[in-house]
Formats: sequence, C-alpha cells, structure tokens
Amino acid sequence: MSMRSEHQTVQLSVLLERELASEKIGRPDIVYGEASQSKKGEDFTLVKIDCERVVGDADSTFSVFALFDGHNGSQAAIYSREHLLDNTIAAIPPDLDRDEWVAALPRALVAGFVKTDKDFQETAKTSGTTVTFVILEGWVITAASVGDSRCIFESADGDIYYLSADHRLECNEEERERITSSGGEVGRLNTGGGAEIGPLRCWPGGLCLSRSIGDMDVGPFIVPVPYVKQVKMSTAGGRLIISSDGVWDALSAEKAFECCRGMPPDAAAAQIVKEAIEPKGIRDDTTCIVVDVLPQEKPVAPLPPPKKQTKGVLKSMFKKKTSESTSQIDKEYVEPDVVEELYEEGSAMLSERLDTKYPLCNMFRLFTCAVCQVEMKPGEGVSIHTGSSNPGNSRPWDGPFLCSSCQERREFMEGKRAVPRYNSDSD
Repeated sequence: MSMRSEHQTVQLSVLLERELASEKIGRPDIVYGEASQSKKGEDFTLVKIDCERVVGDADSTFSVFALFDGHNGSQAAIYSREHLLDNTIAAIPPDLDRDEWVAALPRALVAGFVKTDKDFQETAKTSGTTVTFVILEGWVITAASVGDSRCIFESADGDIYYLSADHRLECNEEERERITSSGGEVGRLNTGGGAEIGPLRCWPGGLCLSRSIGDMDVGPFIVPVPYVKQVKMSTAGGRLIISSDGVWDALSAEKAFECCRGMPPDAAAAQIVKEAIEPKGIRDDTTCIVVDVLPQEKPVAPLPPPKKQTKGVLKSMFKKKTSESTSQIDKEYVEPDVVEELYEEGSAMLSERLDTKYPLCNMFRLFTCAVCQVEMKPGEGVSIHTGSSNPGNSRPWDGPFLCSSCQERREFMEGKRAVPRYNSDSD
C-alpha cells in the first residue's frame, strides 16, 4: 500500500488554517476554456472567476463554473443562470469566517436550488433544466447537481473522481422508488398494443430525469434538491471537466481526459466536444467546460499523464474527515496528492439537507425562511424537523425554519401532501 493511501485526513478548519499559515501554498491559479455545439440552443454556461466573499477584499475571491442543460425550451436554463448564484449566496449569513463560509456552502446550495425552482415555477413556464454548479474556493471544490450533466475531476497524480450524480430514472433505482412512494408513476412510453419504448420516464409529463429545476408540468415528484459533494484537492491541483449529457452519452470519464491530454483548457474543451459528436453527428446540444487548477509557483503547463496503476480507475470513495486530534499531524505534515472528502449528501429530504452540526445562528439568519429568505415574525416559521420521520437529536421547535409556502412545497416534494390535480388521473 502506498504512503498516499495511508494519509490521515483532517478537519476542514485545520486544512484551511494550514493554507493560510503556509506562504508556499497560496491560492491556485485558475485557467479555463469552454466549447459548445448547438442543436436546440438550450445549453447555457456561467463562468465567474472574480466573485468575492467579502466585498472589496481581493483575498476572499472564489470562482463559479456552471452548466445549465435546458429541455422543453430554454426559459428554465436562462432563469437559473441569472438567479441561482445570487439565491445561493443570499442563503449564507453575513460575517462568517472562511471555514464557516465554506462549511455553509452545501446547505446554501440546497436552499439556492429550491428557491430558484420555486420562483421560476411562479412564472408558469413549463420548461426545465439540469444544473451542474461548481464553486472553487481556494483548494476546495463544492459541486451541486440535478439531472444528468456531470462534473469529474482528475488530480495531478492521475486519479479520477466523480463530483456529481446522475438523476436518470433508467439508472437510479433509489430515485424511482422515491417517486413511486410519493404517488408518481414510472414507466416507458406506451405506443399502443402494450408495446413500450425508450427510457424510463416519470408520469405525468414523461420526463426521464428525477431531479431538475422547473418542469412544473411533471408535478412535485421531480425535485430541485441537488446532490452535493465537497472535496479538498491537494495543492498539486488538477483538472475539472463539466459537460452536458451529450458528452457522457459518447465518452467515458477516462476517454474524456485522455482525448485532451496535454492541451490547454480551451483546446481541451473543443476536443472533448469533437470526440463526443464525431461518431454519430450532433443530436443534442453538447457543451463542455474545462478548468485547470494550478499552483501559483508553477507555470501553466499540460497535466502529466496518469500513473499506470491508477489509469482507468474511477474513485467513488474518498478519504473521510475525522474528528480526532490532528496537532501531531500538523507538525509533520507534507501534503500528498490526495483528494479529501469534506461533505457528500444526495437525499431529496429538506429536513436532512438543511440540518447542520454548526450553531444555527452561524448557518441561518434568525426569523428568515431557510429557503426563500423571506422575513418572518417570531413563531411564524415551521421547523424543518416538523413531520420528519427521522428528526435525530433535533426537536420540532428547533430551527432552521421555513415559511408556510416553502413548508407546503416541501411536503409536496416529500410526498406528505396530496396533489389534487394529479389524483384524478389515477381514479
């Protein structure tokens, strides 16, 4: 067993303090490129590399890379591109220090996705969109996703990691069970005479995804609650690929990295799109973003080829953080090229996704809905733990709290409230 696999992982706060204390590490350089071939004009991207946690503080910058793959029109993709980042940042209380801000991101992304979906559905548009949304803060990657676009990461050492989850009904049994237990139906398109064709879909509506933003015609069974993974890469950096399903229907993760080995990000993105559409021609919008995360002291250069012993191996398991003391580790620390998992959760239940081990006053504003940020009078909000089948150590009067509108939407999404307009279809 290599020394790298035996490395002891540490807490997020320790990792961040270590960066600040070392003059050699600093923040990474971010170099990116994107490419697209359009068939329907429903793919959109968002790239911002100069966001600030603290306005006017250049040392608090973070970067955002997002891909919105629309369907049944482009309205949901455009709306999400314009509002999702603001809705996410609005869910983070002010005056948090860096480690609290990074730790709050997974919960804030859940709130941001749900609020964006809720607000968009009020426009009465029936389009929908997949979303893969990535925030880079220093050496920490936080990725949130609904739908079937993907984000994958290759470390400088050649290991490949999935940072997103597929929400296709065809390949996700857990999501199929969630929909049917909530009152929805899952099946293939019936052409008459008992013949069924195509992928599994959710009915009514016929969407083949179990999670998205928008899609109000499908009903509350299709939820906007994202899968979220947060990891810390080593200071050797690596390469991110964020692509729509048009790429992944044609290429494996290994093939995507291999086909652009040695290329700068802009050429790499174009090559990945070319490789994806070349065999059968373009049948759907195909979009790719490539991001290289590089140490500042090193010049921009192609990533080295992967190690032979790890080539083609996808890492589904990460080093887990531990709560034990790390003072001795800090003293003898030499960072290997390893990706350490800080957070991962894919549940569709808001009571689980908005829960937090941090003090509630640090993660949520008092008397403010944890999702839509509307101000509430004391006693007006409903605890996210109310009605939960597994509240853990929380009590119904503990926060965070939802306004009545968001609580009603939560009950619909979790199958705890009937939807009258769909009940008649099953009678």
